[in-house]
Amino acid sequence: MARPIDPRLWWYARSARRYLVVSVALSLVITVCVVVAALALASVLAGVITDPGRRSLGAWSGTVAVFALAVAGRVAATWWQSRLAHRAGARVVAELEGAVLAAGAELPPRELDSRRGELAVVVGNGLSGLRAYLTGYLPALLLAVLVPPIVLAVIAFHDVTAAVIILITLPLIPLFMVLIGLMTQGRAAATLSAATRLSEQLLDLFAGMPTLRALGRETGGDGGPTMVTRVRALGEALQRRTMAALRVAFLSSMVLELLATLCVALVAVSIGMRLVFGHMGLYAGLVGLILAPEVYLPLRAVGERFHAAQDGVAAGERAFAVLEDDAGEAFSAGSRDLPEFLGHIEIRDLAVESRDGFAPEGLSAVLRPGAVTVLAGPNGSGKSTALQAILGLLTPDRGSVLVDGVPVRELEPDRWWGRLAWLPQRPVLMPGTLRENLELYGARVDKLGDACAATGFDHVLRDLPDGWDTPVGTGGLGLSLGQRQRLALTRVLAADRPVLLLDEPTAHLDADTEATVLAALTARARAGATVVVVAHRPSILALADHTVPVRAGVVAR
Repeated sequence: MARPIDPRLWWYARSARRYLVVSVALSLVITVCVVVAALALASVLAGVITDPGRRSLGAWSGTVAVFALAVAGRVAATWWQSRLAHRAGARVVAELEGAVLAAGAELPPRELDSRRGELAVVVGNGLSGLRAYLTGYLPALLLAVLVPPIVLAVIAFHDVTAAVIILITLPLIPLFMVLIGLMTQGRAAATLSAATRLSEQLLDLFAGMPTLRALGRETGGDGGPTMVTRVRALGEALQRRTMAALRVAFLSSMVLELLATLCVALVAVSIGMRLVFGHMGLYAGLVGLILAPEVYLPLRAVGERFHAAQDGVAAGERAFAVLEDDAGEAFSAGSRDLPEFLGHIEIRDLAVESRDGFAPEGLSAVLRPGAVTVLAGPNGSGKSTALQAILGLLTPDRGSVLVDGVPVRELEPDRWWGRLAWLPQRPVLMPGTLRENLELYGARVDKLGDACAATGFDHVLRDLPDGWDTPVGTGGLGLSLGQRQRLALTRVLAADRPVLLLDEPTAHLDADTEATVLAALTARARAGATVVVVAHRPSILALADHTVPVRAGVVAR
């Protein structure tokens, strides 16, 4: 939104289009009312001063009525424009937040993880600054386009000299606005970036708080900074940056006010001198004096309100970056289905670019139904990335994944995912009850008892007074790491899916529970399911029917 009116705003927030049309019409009404009121006022004042015989209210009742109607019309149009702007601002922000949230949900997992802080700031409160843009900056911009040319033409009709002075001095205000903009360029974006970094650091800090408390490190220890000190330091850094931006905004507004005042003063001095020496009529002089401030006022308002809208404009840029990101193309798959699904998955020369090269690099494997296949390799070799490629959540830089001979990219996503049960490294648990989380994969009731026994979640349920109706928070808040892992495993094993993808399924489990889980996975494989496991533990490697080594390729830079 570097441009005054960014077309992307009207494309993504369709409710803003009607507001723009109505706002233009109201701006025209305001402009006409300004001119009519000025002409009527100048006529009354000049007549009263120069014609002693018409110094009564009755003599000017018609003109005074026109003046009153013009003022009332300007007030009503301004009020209506402001009212519409506030409503449109709320609707536009809600539409953009919804669009960004939907686009963020479609990002590949790696992209989403790297941009979670940015999305949290933009969707949380970053876009609220667009209200200032729509309620203040945009109406002022429309008036700045409409009022000065029309009012200047009216002044020129009555006094060419004053019009020439205004025409020469008027560009000074946008010139100073450009200079101020160059000086403050990037300040709003820097403030938003600081808020994003603060959000990311606070999220990491609070996510790790239970671990820090368990280790007794929440107070820093060994003279290190405490969590309270760290949070305070982050907040103070953001406050300093925000106050610096506000300081510049106030100073720039003062500069524009001073400049506009001086320009109007030049016009007033010129008119006053010519009136003294009788070189112009009183009516023309009054028209110039009354309308001169109206020429500069919209431009001053644009400069004053520009800074108030910058936070929203910067957040709008971030929002459009998410909405226009090509990374979401991983979800724009085909529409093919597999009527006779066999569960035969083939990985051909798979390579996905990472920070230092490719991970995985040149991975080839055949994942057969009826067998447990383990992807093994060192940390960072791309094992989890390979699972995401099988899911179709990312587009590999080289190679392909085929399901029963059909590339994953050509499969209809919902139908393909409907045949999968996926356990990521960090299981996704939604706020709600345990039962609602269990239903995410459509767990079958007849398989639930065996699944709970295999994962040991039946012991967890016995300790919960509300059983399956026990509420949990975001990420499984209220359950321990082991209990969360058991719930996620129960959800996978109770689902009637022919393909199971599991990333470190026995993490946070004791040896006995691990043995029962592995036995359950083996049983699913023997029943014909395609079971793919990412693992490091020797117990899982010993269980594998096939072990596929996964390696990363480092690119010299």
